[in-house]
Amino acid sequence: MLAGLVERFAGAALVSRGDPFVTLLRSIVGQQISVKAADSVWARLTAELPEPTPAEVLSCDPQTLRGCGLSVRKAEYVLDLARHFASGQIHVGYWSAMSDAEIIAELTSVRGIGVWTAEMFLIFNQLRPDVFPLDDIGLQKAVAVHYCQGERPGRRLLAEHGERWRPWRSVATWYLWRSLDPVPVEY
Repeated sequence: MLAGLVERFAGAALVSRGDPFVTLLRSIVGQQISVKAADSVWARLTAELPEPTPAEVLSCDPQTLRGCGLSVRKAEYVLDLARHFASGQIHVGYWSAMSDAEIIAELTSVRGIGVWTAEMFLIFNQLRPDVFPLDDIGLQKAVAVHYCQGERPGRRLLAEHGERWRPWRSVATWYLWRSLDPVPVEY
């Protein structure tokens, strides 16, 4: 099944979005709102901070961030993210030597970043090859369609399916997402 998806989407590949801080900032901005709303808030934020850096975000007061369309809670999350980067609590320079679990632990110490967000970051920003986001609804749906006669698998069964794709579970996940939506998934 997966081989057919790889053939169907030949020539496409995961591409990193670049700067880790900006990627995480954008992920917080987009949480729990529509893509259109997230794009609107992001446009207002980058109009205020054209090249958002931790220092620039920290120089903003919460009201300025709220004026860009962030909720009180998201403004707190954005400031916490900037503090973590500015203080060196986020060790970007060491990530290449760190395990996925270590990076997830580091990222989830930031308010507003959960395991799923950290996993998406590992897949889309760090291009880690073997991340298998068990809580991702798209992955669950795709495995249901292609391997479980439409029945959504439980976590254990999903994890068992994932074992067959190790050490390339990120790649398998990406192709499974593509099977549901041919527009490349970006994060």
